[in-house]
Parts: sequence; C-alpha cells; structure tokens
Amino acid sequence: MTTTLRRVPAAEFARVQEQISDPYERTRAVSALSRINTLYMIARAGSGHLGSSFSAADIVSHLHLHEMRRPFEEDGDVYFSSKGHDAPGLYATLIGLGALEESLVHGLRRIDGLPGHPDVHTPHMPFNTGSLGMGISKAKGLILADRLHGRSRRVFVLTGDGELQEGQNWEALAGAVRHSMRELTVVVDHNKIQSDTWVADVSDLGDLEAKFRSFGWGTLRCDGNDPAELDAVFRKRAEGFPDGPVAIIADTVKGAGCDTFAATTSLRDGEWMYRFHSGAPSAEDRESAYAELLLVVDGLLSRNGLDPLRVETVQITAPPAAQVAAQRLPQVYGEALVDLARRDERVVALDADLVLDTGLIPFSEQFPDRFFEFGIAEQDMVSAAGGLAAGGLLPFVHSFSCFLHARPNEQIYNNATEGRRVVYTGSLAGLLPAAPGHSHQAVRDVSAVGAVPDLLVLEPANAAGVRAAVQFCATATQSVYLRLVSAPVPLEADALPEAPLKVGRGRVVREGARTVVIGSGPVVLAQLLAAARTLAAEGVDLTVVELPWLNRVDPQWLAALAARADTLTVVENQYTQGGQADTVARALLELDAPRTPRFRGIGLTEVPRCGTEAEALAAHGLDAASLAAALRP
Repeated sequence: MTTTLRRVPAAEFARVQEQISDPYERTRAVSALSRINTLYMIARAGSGHLGSSFSAADIVSHLHLHEMRRPFEEDGDVYFSSKGHDAPGLYATLIGLGALEESLVHGLRRIDGLPGHPDVHTPHMPFNTGSLGMGISKAKGLILADRLHGRSRRVFVLTGDGELQEGQNWEALAGAVRHSMRELTVVVDHNKIQSDTWVADVSDLGDLEAKFRSFGWGTLRCDGNDPAELDAVFRKRAEGFPDGPVAIIADTVKGAGCDTFAATTSLRDGEWMYRFHSGAPSAEDRESAYAELLLVVDGLLSRNGLDPLRVETVQITAPPAAQVAAQRLPQVYGEALVDLARRDERVVALDADLVLDTGLIPFSEQFPDRFFEFGIAEQDMVSAAGGLAAGGLLPFVHSFSCFLHARPNEQIYNNATEGRRVVYTGSLAGLLPAAPGHSHQAVRDVSAVGAVPDLLVLEPANAAGVRAAVQFCATATQSVYLRLVSAPVPLEADALPEAPLKVGRGRVVREGARTVVIGSGPVVLAQLLAAARTLAAEGVDLTVVELPWLNRVDPQWLAALAARADTLTVVENQYTQGGQADTVARALLELDAPRTPRFRGIGLTEVPRCGTEAEALAAHGLDAASLAAALRP
C-alpha cells in the first residue's frame, strides 16, 4: 500500500525567517510549518505523540527564535522537554532551524534516526526524558555545574501539566529557591489533558500558581499558543523576577493549530477520551489536518507578501502487514479481570493514568466503585495497594512495566515485607514496541523485582495464557508481577494451546532433539519457533520450551529437561543480568546430576534501540535469523 505524504523543506523555513519581519508573525509561521512536518514525521513513523507536540509548538518556536541566547552553541542557553512526549514537534522545529540534519525528518522512531523520546545521542538533547518528573532536578544539577565552572547561561525546562502529578517535581522546587537559581525557568505546557483524558478528572492539580509560589518560586501565566503573550511573559520574567527561579504556566490547547486535532474542537459531545495523544492519525484526519495547516500557512505568507508554501510530496510504501492475533494481551487481560471481578468481590483495580493502554476501560465502567485512578503517581498507587490488601481486598495494580517496576520499587518491597498479597500488572513489557525508545522499553523489570520475597514474575505468551494467569493470580498465595507484552501477538504464539500453570514448570511447545532452548512470552517464542524452522532445513532439530515463570524454576522439572539436552539456552526479552537465564543457570548448578548440558543465556546486553520491531530485534540479536545462528551447533 502506497501513501502520499507532504513535508516542508528546510528552505521554506529559511524563507519565512528571512522574509517575515514581524516577530510574532514569524513565530506563527515557524510553528505552523513545524506542525506540518510533525504530522509528516508521525504519519511516516506510524506512531508518535501528536497532541503534545502541537500544544507546545508555539512555546518551542518562540524560545528558539526570540528568547534563547545562542541556543545551538555549547555555551548558549539550554532548552529541553522534561515530559519528552513532544519530541516530534521539537525535532521538526530544530530541523527547520537547521540545528538537525534535514534528512532526519524521515527517520522518526527508526534505528539511527530520531528516537521516540529525547536521547542525549541526538544533537541538542541534553538529557534523556520521557520518564516523567526528572527535568527540574536535572536542570538544577546543570546549573550547579555551570556555576562551578564559571559558566553563565540560562536553562529552560518544559513540563507537562499531568507530569506534575509525579512527586519528584515538588521535591525539586525548594532547592532551586535555596540556591537562588535565577538561571532556571520552568514552562508548564498546561494543555489540561494527560494521556487520553482531562487532568482534572484524573488527579486535579488545583491552583498551580499558588503551589509554585508556596515553594518561593516566581509565577507568571500566559496563553502559550499566542506569540505576543509569550513574548510579554518572558519580558516580565526577566524584569520582575531577576534573582530566582520562575514557573510560567502556559495555558495551551492539546492539538493546537488545527481544529482536527485541537481538544477544544475534536472531542465530540460526551466524549472523554482525547484521540490524538499517541499513535498516527487516520488518513482522513491526517488529510483534514494538513488542509487546515496549509490554509493557515498560506494565509500567513499572503499577508506578509510572500508566495504560497512549497511542499515536497513523498510516497511511502508500507511493508506487508504481519499476521497477528486480533487482540493484544492488555485487552484480553482487561476482559479476564472483569470476569474475575464478577466472581470475586475482593478484586479492585488501581491505575496510573493508563486506563486505555492497560485494558482497564471495561473494568472502570463495570465496577466504578472498585476502580481507583491515581494519575502519574506510581509510588502513591503501590502503597495504597498495600493498604487495600491490609483491608482484606485483592488489589491489581497497573501501569506500563517500565514505570511500574522502577518508580515504586521500594514500595513493592515494603508491601512484600508486610506480607501483603498484591498483583502488579505491567503492560508494554520487553523490547517491543521499540518505537517509543528506551524510556518505555521495560527490559530490566525482571531483574528489578525478581528478588522481592514471595513475588512471582509471570509472562504469558498469548490470550489463553493471560486468562490462565489472571485466574492463577486470584488463587495464588504469593504476590505476582504479571508481565504483559503490548505488541501484537504473532499468530504462531497465539495458537499455542492453554496449559496448566504450575510454579516453576514449563512445557515443550516444539518437540525436537537435544538442542534445547527456553523462552517465554509471545515475542521470544515466535522468534524461536521461526528459528527452529530455519534450523530444521539444515538438519538441526530444535526443542523449544515455554517457561513463563521468570524468577522461579522447579528443580525436578529442570532436571528432567536437562537430562534430554546436550545444550540448554535461555532466550529472554530483557537484560541478561538478573533475569531468567541467571535463575535457570543457578538451578542447574545446584542439581544433583552426573552431568548437566552446556548452558548459555541470550538477551539484551545494552540500552535498547529505538526503531521498528524488525530493526530492534535484529539490533539485539533476538530476531529469528540471529537466534538460528546463535543456536546452530
């Protein structure tokens, strides 16, 4: 299938900057051009955060065009986005201003291109962001380092409003006042929507200006989509608060710049879910938005005496769609949890601002009194789960695995020391999808929670496995960390029949000879089964085993498996250190057996790469071809 997309060449950005003299009009023009290229980049990549990029576009353009001193020089002012979701918009602006190579406009979310969230290996990205709440603290550290080096420059940090639910933001404020950080300006992109719905309906922030003032910060407010107001508010910042940190509450509209995406016009009557937070828009919405943006730009050019916009047309041919299961595992999980809740009144569900992506919409609708939304506050959520468990309930706690295992790790351990039974369900687990980048790729979760006492780590391979896992969680005497892959499930993994779950025991999913390989989850098992077909053509008969328990292995089961193996390999969808391979290797060493097979662990050994699924699997040696080569005797 071929799709026609349009983008704005860098020469058009240069024409606007050179020939539009009015600074506000110039900002409006650059913002609109950046929005067109943001739309192009996300449509080409097939995913990306569009609404957040559009809401911040005018702020980013104003800062780089008018406010920052030497923004692209080593000793110049520094800007970065703490929320990181608006990376496509920031990239589009920097490409338009010549700070990034123009060819990168085609490389969003691709290997060796532009990662889904900011990364320090990209020019002019001083920090890795996307995991929320760290930006103000990082800015403070940079300012302290500058002072020690005798360097004078200002630091501008953009935060999201939903991001301010993360507690680290508030920990950071007092120290900035104590050190009189006049260099620091925080701009809150106050678009009033976090992820897919309204901040006020998730965890209301209250009076933001009063909160910042209570810590001693200067506070200002403006329309963040109006260049004139942005110019005025930064003047007030310089004149009115020269000696300390300032927070500017920039009221914006999520998806600002065109009615198709703007939250104020795109949400239908009675609709609570904003549709353009992440992912690529439909072809109809894309073309509608492009037409609106083109009209805006041509109007700007016309009233400034310039010729209409010149765009480049790009033909994109999509690869054949992979054969995958109809439902992704979080959706299957959500249905299974509803079924369980109907039978077990102890079941309650807790969420951290990801009700759509964790499959919880059906539960929240059918059991509103047993559903608790905590917003972007994972530590609070997990400790509250401990309280619910102490009160005789069975809490199921939800977030992306990249956040759930890490942010509240101490709280998970604390719950365990109290003997509280809690189910932690981490979606978006593992290397895939790789497009968002390493902030969202949970490849250290098994290592991080695997040693917690009385906590089982379980990764189902398909819909049948998810249903069995939810039922197991209801009857288990221990807590469970349920690791769910959110990427589409390959049909070969989906077709595996349901099997009884017995802690530490697996099953053979492909009978073969004495070259034995263990895996878990749909990503690894699908690649192993494909590798087995490749090796079979060469006369190598691979035995493939599913072991869904990532931090437990039954010694008797393992002894029987080892007895039929000359080589035993564990392939895992996470870092090798502290993962399933280490668990199996230790158990092998402890076996009372006359001989054990040669052993090897395969998994990630470096920070996960951002790219397409095929690119990321190949980059880390987890695709079928690489696994076949590694497993070949």
